[in-house]
Amino acid sequence: MDSKRLGQRLRAFRKLKGYTQQELADSVGISLAVLGAVERGNRRLEDQILNKIAIFLDVSVEELIEPLR
Repeated sequence: MDSKRLGQRLRAFRKLKGYTQQELADSVGISLAVLGAVERGNRRLEDQILNKIAIFLDVSVEELIEPLR
């Protein structure tokens, strides 16, 4: 999956769950700037951080990375 698509999905799930970027970034131990770059598709996440995000948002990693149908 490309970084832009992942960023779009991550942003959509974050907003759906009602979290701000700051809340999500703080919960998984990354900076707000890093999360913003990921959501814009300008940066990739390490697998460990992606797993933390999935747990925090209560979704599977597959839901975050699978292409939209």
